[in-house]
Amino acid sequence: MTSTDSVLLNIAQQFALEGEVTSISPYGDGHINTTYLAVTTAKRYILQRMNTKVFPDTENLMRNVELVTQFLRSRNQETLQIVPTKDGRSFLEHESGRYRVYDFIEDTISYNLVPDAAVFRDAGAAFGQFQNDLADFDASLLTETIVNFHNTPVRFETFKKAVEADALGRAETCRSEIDFYMERADLYAKIMDGLQDGSIPLRVTHNDTKLNNILMDAQTHKPRAIIDLDTVMPGSMLFDFGDSIRFGASTALEDEQDLDKVHFSPELFKAYAEGFIGKLHSSITETELDLLAFGGNMMTMECGMRFLTDYLEGDTYFATKYPEHNLVRTRTQIKLVQEMEAQAEHSNETVRQVMQKAAE
Repeated sequence: MTSTDSVLLNIAQQFALEGEVTSISPYGDGHINTTYLAVTTAKRYILQRMNTKVFPDTENLMRNVELVTQFLRSRNQETLQIVPTKDGRSFLEHESGRYRVYDFIEDTISYNLVPDAAVFRDAGAAFGQFQNDLADFDASLLTETIVNFHNTPVRFETFKKAVEADALGRAETCRSEIDFYMERADLYAKIMDGLQDGSIPLRVTHNDTKLNNILMDAQTHKPRAIIDLDTVMPGSMLFDFGDSIRFGASTALEDEQDLDKVHFSPELFKAYAEGFIGKLHSSITETELDLLAFGGNMMTMECGMRFLTDYLEGDTYFATKYPEHNLVRTRTQIKLVQEMEAQAEHSNETVRQVMQKAAE
């Protein structure tokens, strides 16, 4: 047993697990937290070392997760189950970091790339239902775990500072990418302005609606549970719809190096809209409907901007596997935005048609 294995075993043993721990191994491919699969003689668990640089307020983050999962269970929804420490806390403070444990949700799979339109339609319905389930939740109970997480104007200011500082001398390697985001500066306040003036409703939203944050039943491939609840906060419906489109209506992974493989799929956009709007058509407002397709553009621009900011600052936020990883990621996002812009009229018409059909 290595020293790392020994430390992880000691950490796992401080949680109220059933059975004796038999193995702990790396699991998944998340960008932020470090995740392990802990196997005992009785069952399996997810053990995570939380990224306290991204989420410094662990106490309130875990309180958010507790509140939201308790509320979802009261709505008979399958969700994450926190496993407490042996002294009853929701996370463990250890010299190597802060750790938490969830029950492993068995007989499920997740996708990093949409396999077909039917799965993506179901994903839209799952996130739409998630918003419906939390519609009566008191948003004032939630702490903002990442301040200004989807405040695109603030993200843009951070990006401009990173360009100006050019701490690693990388700006010359990505001048055209920098120009792309600079040229769209007048778009970035559109959603935040609507939230501030009340024309866009404030809702409890997931804020990180990638397809791989839905666990699908391994047999039926139908959605069972939405995971990664660290960013559940008050926000806009447009954030959740847009981030799903950014990730799921792409024909390639977000770090695909061959841009000829990266395209925005109108067919997948329509499928997701059918699922999402189908669950929320009775509460969606005209302003939200008008901006729904644009939400895909906005979240893709914002995420791409964040990838490029991280590249310029030395890759301190997103996990990377090679020096240009974040630059590759921003290039895929730029390609998607360009195709979304070209398809904007068609996407808006699709939204209207889907809404009309859902309301019938």
